[in-house]
Amino acid sequence: MSENMSDDNRLRDFPVSFFAMVMGLAGLTIAWEKTAAFTVVTGAVGHALLWVTLAVFVVLALLYLAKLLRYPGAVRAELAHPVKLAFFPAISIGMLLLSIAGQHHAPGAAAVAWRLGTVLHFTLMLYILNSWVNHSHYKIAHINPAWFIPAVGNVLVPIAGVGLGYVEVSWFFFSVGMLFWIVLLTLVFNRVLFHDPLPVKLEPTLFILIAPPAVGFLSWVKLTGGVDEMGRVLYYLALFFSLFLLTQVRRLAKLPFFLSWWAYSFPLAAITIASWVMHQQLGGALFRYLALFFLGLVTLVVVFLLLRTLQAAASRKICVPD
Repeated sequence: MSENMSDDNRLRDFPVSFFAMVMGLAGLTIAWEKTAAFTVVTGAVGHALLWVTLAVFVVLALLYLAKLLRYPGAVRAELAHPVKLAFFPAISIGMLLLSIAGQHHAPGAAAVAWRLGTVLHFTLMLYILNSWVNHSHYKIAHINPAWFIPAVGNVLVPIAGVGLGYVEVSWFFFSVGMLFWIVLLTLVFNRVLFHDPLPVKLEPTLFILIAPPAVGFLSWVKLTGGVDEMGRVLYYLALFFSLFLLTQVRRLAKLPFFLSWWAYSFPLAAITIASWVMHQQLGGALFRYLALFFLGLVTLVVVFLLLRTLQAAASRKICVPD
């Protein structure tokens, strides 16, 4: 009985931040798919990763649905939490990334995933924005780079949306996402520079700084059809943040493992994909070498994160009360 109660408690404490795994795995999938287009690497790697990512998404979605049905109060508590709230769009982002990764394998299913993900993300964005604006409990200490996640989801929409014919919808989401990226970037730097340091558990989320300009670059290329001055600005901002954050690796590596470590994965995948697109558009060996470097790095990071997550789950160090 006590073991069953323990399992029930773990379901109650199953965090929505688990969906950051899907973002990382889907990003890695797309990165390997891009690599197959420009190297001798077989496309089977990306195809296998797509199935793994889909399986993980389904398992996590079923577990979180079970939590919603059994412990709706726990879900409402996460929706009211100033930090955990920002991770709910990881669900819709997972759907959008699966639509991008699967568009060449199952275009019909990918289109459905894109439509569902876009509607869900828009709904979550409105909910989160209402929470931010009509709040009574947010403080500067609550702001952290995870707040970028809703904005990143908006900027992802055009990557598959343009090809599906939703050009104006794509421009709408791109505009909203880039605006909130600029606003939140200012707030996050104000938080980091002039207030108490980020809690240890949230320090890995600094890597999310890479994602908005990297994804923004990919969407800009889709929307405009090429790399222009604005595209270069976005890519080089993403590259700068990547190089800057790599200088923090020794310090970050000493931190204890939390699920927030998955924040390393998707941004590194995003700069990998962006580097391949720069290579595709402009040529030159530099972008190819950067893409291969980041591909190797994000692959090692995701493998490491999977092992640490499985180890933490087996030792019951996750899905526990905060």
